Amino acid sequence: MEAAEKEEISVEDEAVDKNIFRDCNKIAFYRRQKQWLSKKSAYQALLDSVTTDEDSTRFQIINEASKVTLLAEIYGIEGNIFRLKINEETPLKPRFEVPDVLTSKPSTVRLISCSGDTGNLILADGKGGLKCHITANPFKVDLVSEEEVVISINSLGQLYFEHLQILHKQRAAKENEEEASVDTSQENQEDLGLWEEKFGKFVDIKANGPSSIGLDFSLHGFEHLYGIPQHAESHQLKNTGDEDAYRLYNLDVYGYQIYDKMGIYGSVPYLLAHKLGRTIGIFWLNASETLVEINTEPAVEYTLSQMGPVAAKQKVRSRTHVHWMSESGIIDVFLLTGPTPSDVFKQYSHLTDIGEK
Repeated sequence: MEAAEKEEISVEDEAVDKNIFRDCNKIAFYRRQKQWLSKKSAYQALLDSVTTDEDSTRFQIINEASKVTLLAEIYGIEGNIFRLKINEETPLKPRFEVPDVLTSKPSTVRLISCSGDTGNLILADGKGGLKCHITANPFKVDLVSEEEVVISINSLGQLYFEHLQILHKQRAAKENEEEASVDTSQENQEDLGLWEEKFGKFVDIKANGPSSIGLDFSLHGFEHLYGIPQHAESHQLKNTGDEDAYRLYNLDVYGYQIYDKMGIYGSVPYLLAHKLGRTIGIFWLNASETLVEINTEPAVEYTLSQMGPVAAKQKVRSRTHVHWMSESGIIDVFLLTGPTPSDVFKQYSHLTDIGEK
């Protein structure tokens, strides 16, 4: 009995010391995004800037507060895949784009522009079964399958994009320029980690300032989510709370705790969602440190009540919001539309060569 107790104590002693790894409240880009999004900054798509070629449809997105523009590109890819890229239109220098993950340049299908109302653009694949509905103000993208909205992008207005800036020493006279993405007052410099971020004995110098990105996805009718490894959590992903996001970062964590959202080894930014009749996937192609927040709004049923004027039984579908935040790079995301689990796995393996050999 005593030996068993000693063994249990020794195992507990070997558990990971979380103080040597960063959690959300110690990550500067997380704090910046949460602070800025509380202001509900809005982006607007400039649909009069739309250009279309064989590969993609391009248009500008403008931040209504800073008046700085981004360039959005939407691609239709063979096998019922859509790709959305968002980058600075005129970056100070090229932002990092992940190489060597895609097997080759994906084979595209031409997206056809359909008639839409003022302030809207509808793009359809050749078969017409899948459509992208782009709303100009505020900017939003709905992926529609057979007249049913499956995924909404930026429906919560959490698009976030920090622009590269000139060297800190050269920008003293320009601190209050409109293109600054965050509050750059002196008292916030250290806490927000704009130009220098410290953790323990490590110091991260940011020569061109902060460059994090973020975007939200609303999955209609989905409550069951899986993926974004590697974590010692339950198979089905759980809702996250404040400072409780899933962390994607290449680590080597010995003696990790189970049922914990902290990253432990590899990082694969690939999420699956499943419901009766459809499975979809989101592949967030970004190699930098990434945090993922999940929040499910369960289905609610309203029934006849003697207390109110409800005329008939109705049901509100569940919806899950997934908020991706990455430290740097560009927004480059693939929407795998299934509709079956087998289809989603084929779509992912087609992009990355996983499981093809």
